[in-house]
Amino acid sequence: MKLLAFSDLHRDLGQAARLVEMSAEADAVIGAGDFASVHEGLEETIGALAPIEKPTILVPGNNETVDALRGAAAGWPAATVLHGEGTTIDGVEFFGLGAGVPTTPWDWSFDLSEEEAAAMLEPAPEGCVLVLHSPPFGHCDGGDPDTHFGSKTELAAVEAKRPRLVVFGHIHEAWGCESAVGATPLRNLGPSGTWIEV
Repeated sequence: MKLLAFSDLHRDLGQAARLVEMSAEADAVIGAGDFASVHEGLEETIGALAPIEKPTILVPGNNETVDALRGAAAGWPAATVLHGEGTTIDGVEFFGLGAGVPTTPWDWSFDLSEEEAAAMLEPAPEGCVLVLHSPPFGHCDGGDPDTHFGSKTELAAVEAKRPRLVVFGHIHEAWGCESAVGATPLRNLGPSGTWIEV
């Protein structure tokens, strides 16, 4: 399966249009959160992506709530919003969890505590493609080797569930970064569109 994966569009409608064009070559598409900017522009950004006809997995970022994302994507037939739940595309299991994890310092942010995230990740099947917004702790989660904004709960879930792939965004300084936990590849995506085979 050829995946086109991205994160953190933050209302970039021009890049959304480019992703629509790129999606013609994909078997499935992943949008790992932050379509809006501080809850603004969500409908326009999702509207710009909605011409994508390939099966598309979306998770909410910390810049939009899950309810707002479900509402904005309601008219997009190919899109499935995942937040503490999974779906299967062509025999490949996907499980998604959005939001900022752990809690960010911003009062406007859509966040989960580590404890909330742990409960929501519990149903994730072993060997799935894990779609997150926030990075697991210590993996592509800061601008330098000594700075870590990632989630220890998400890291524990990756260690326990051994996904075939983990994708996320959230930390802009680490866009394009690749890491691994055991045999599991981890990718901080960014908005440009990343091709991944699973």
